[in-house]
Amino acid sequence: MFDAPGLTPTCAGGGTPPAGCARRARLRAAPRCPLPRRCRLRAVSAPAETVSVTRIPFGESSAYGPVGRSPWLDIDWRAHQRWVDVAGNAVNTVEIGSGPPIVFIHGLSGCWPNWLEQMGALSASNRVIAMDLPGFGHSPMPAEPISMEGYARTLDGLLGELGVGPAALVGNSMGGLIAAETAISFPARVGRLVLVSAAGISTQRESMTSGRAFSAVMGLERTLATGGGFMASRSDALARHRRLREAGLGLIVAHPRDLSPSLASELIRGAGKPGFMPALRSMLGHDLRSRLGLIACPTLGVWGASDRAVPVRDGEVFTRLIPDAREVIFEDTGHLSMLERPAAFNALLGEFLG
Repeated sequence: MFDAPGLTPTCAGGGTPPAGCARRARLRAAPRCPLPRRCRLRAVSAPAETVSVTRIPFGESSAYGPVGRSPWLDIDWRAHQRWVDVAGNAVNTVEIGSGPPIVFIHGLSGCWPNWLEQMGALSASNRVIAMDLPGFGHSPMPAEPISMEGYARTLDGLLGELGVGPAALVGNSMGGLIAAETAISFPARVGRLVLVSAAGISTQRESMTSGRAFSAVMGLERTLATGGGFMASRSDALARHRRLREAGLGLIVAHPRDLSPSLASELIRGAGKPGFMPALRSMLGHDLRSRLGLIACPTLGVWGASDRAVPVRDGEVFTRLIPDAREVIFEDTGHLSMLERPAAFNALLGEFLG
């Protein structure tokens, strides 16, 4: 998937998995464009308790997109990649730096380079780890059916293989749901939790086998089967044209034209992977709300006020239901605040993690 120089996975014995492995100015909600009718997400009401929201001032540190040259551009990522066998599944893993561990978990149709702006900047003081979830990026499909619980077990197993104790988990979208599930099911692994536009509230549906929801998913599957691979194979060319960047990334970021071509290219390459549909089905059927009160670690929710994929109101629900949680909302920001406001996001992450 990532064929740009420095991002193509390698391993000690070659470029394939080892033999024997089976595979979140002013912080208020801005007007949002509605999703297409058949893809509109179900509204969810939340209790009326007060939500703790941190407001941070805007300035140069919260500029849209990278400020100056990003550190990740000067790192040979191939030197930090390896395959890790987790219960018979080969997991493409990237690790760099030393210090308190931070683990980054990508979202649906994502991959580990979704966190390039964080990994390059934070590796000077932290041990930073990211992976391609099975079925995404370069990680093969897992031997068992994809599920959110299974991804949490994979994350627990990976951290065990890497010798990582309590770590800070940072997850975006579906990755936020997986991070929350891991904090519930494997609390000893999680010291702090950061949910970046996390799925699991309005993205949860009671049934994926009836009516309009099932038809919409089937239509999405056909679209990805024909168009996802095309976009991924031409990511560099698409990313160089502002209008094409807007067409390809308009749903997930507020200002696709303002992202650097190199970063946009890495995002586009995430399309068309075999894990998308089974992961989507599992994510839409995974109800986490009744168990969020079990999360015992300090939690930070980060949302973009203009997020059209997972609405900002979902962050309020997470913050109300998790005992020790607070929320930050970036104005004029979409679904990928870590890439849209990287300097402000990294400063916020550093302050929260201490």
